[in-house]
Amino acid sequence: MKRLCVLVLTLSLASVASAQGILEGIGIDQKLNESVPLDLVFRDETGREVRLGDYFGEKPVVLSLVYFRCPMLCTLVGNGLVRGLRATAFDAGREFNVITVSFDPRDTPEKAAEMKRVYMNEYRRPGAEKGWHFLTGDAAAIEKLTEAVGFRYRYDAESGQFAHASGIMVVTPKGRIAQYFYGLEYSARDLRLSLVESAENRIGTPVDRVLLYCFHYDPAKGKYGLAIMRVLRVASVGTVVGLGMLIAGLVYRQRRSGR
Repeated sequence: MKRLCVLVLTLSLASVASAQGILEGIGIDQKLNESVPLDLVFRDETGREVRLGDYFGEKPVVLSLVYFRCPMLCTLVGNGLVRGLRATAFDAGREFNVITVSFDPRDTPEKAAEMKRVYMNEYRRPGAEKGWHFLTGDAAAIEKLTEAVGFRYRYDAESGQFAHASGIMVVTPKGRIAQYFYGLEYSARDLRLSLVESAENRIGTPVDRVLLYCFHYDPAKGKYGLAIMRVLRVASVGTVVGLGMLIAGLVYRQRRSGR
């Protein structure tokens, strides 16, 4: 019995290592006070060619990296950002700008315009359309931007989707990275404080990373797959096996004591 438990636990841990391998090289590195390359050229939701620097100079910027065909996590990131910004007294276009950039070079301005309509309806702030921009670009510009801000992702050719982590950044008016926010929900209080500090070109401190990973959506089954959930599920099996071994050991010791 004990040998069987050890075998199951070993296999469980091996499965955890295999699942973690899916996420190798994926994450968001904190590059505080590093410069965003403001000379990079993208296209906005109208198809107009723009430079990143067009949105900097006077206001801090909230930067989010997503891809517009993402079946799950990117939508959750956008929804969490909307909720956080809507709970602050500041307005996009007045006190700050928002730039949502697709890291998928296959995304088009038409898709960007569709995403903008969705989020403007959710945000519901007058004039926000002048301060929240949805950009697409070519592979070279995307690579330079993602590398500059520490956003590491991977394309899965089999599914035609991207494995990536979730988070947003706040950038100073001069284009320096001031703060990172991880996860899917962003505190209105923390966002407001970060915007105030970055407006004064002050740089925040490193924060703990609690990353969620988007990996795969199976249209045939209609199910989403978070790679991190695979790790947690398999790890839970190992925990259960470990508890079983502990209980079996205690029972065995109790029986020996009784005899």
